[in-house]
Amino acid sequence: MPNSRQFDHRFNGRFRIEIEGVTQGAFAACDGLEVRVDVVDFNDGDDGTARKRPGRTRYGNIVLRRGSTLDTALWDWFKQVADGRVERKAGSVIVCNDVGDEVYRYNFFEGWPCRWKSLELDAQDAGTLIEEIEIAVEKIERG
Repeated sequence: MPNSRQFDHRFNGRFRIEIEGVTQGAFAACDGLEVRVDVVDFNDGDDGTARKRPGRTRYGNIVLRRGSTLDTALWDWFKQVADGRVERKAGSVIVCNDVGDEVYRYNFFEGWPCRWKSLELDAQDAGTLIEEIEIAVEKIERG
């Protein structure tokens, strides 16, 4: 993109979500792209200093928010899990530049919906109806 430099900050409103290679609607927000490594403290023999080693890597759940639509694909996926039929899927959170071209992506693996939040209905609010789906993932990589 013209006038864009490598060290320029990215606008947080330009992203797409793909699950199993299919773009899944226009999401208003995405949260939970998080990876952390547990810290394990241990003592080594008669050394009086506690040592630290990396433990298990843990990945946060991805929370997606979007305006309510007539498309039921995400609800259907959640309902399958709630009914005991877990279908794990891979997907991506794609960060875009100002004109919508891909800059980089976060790929997630072995994802399945663990929470769905319904609409908040309020007769005094003329805003958009928002629904949320939370996806538990086993791994996130930056691609």
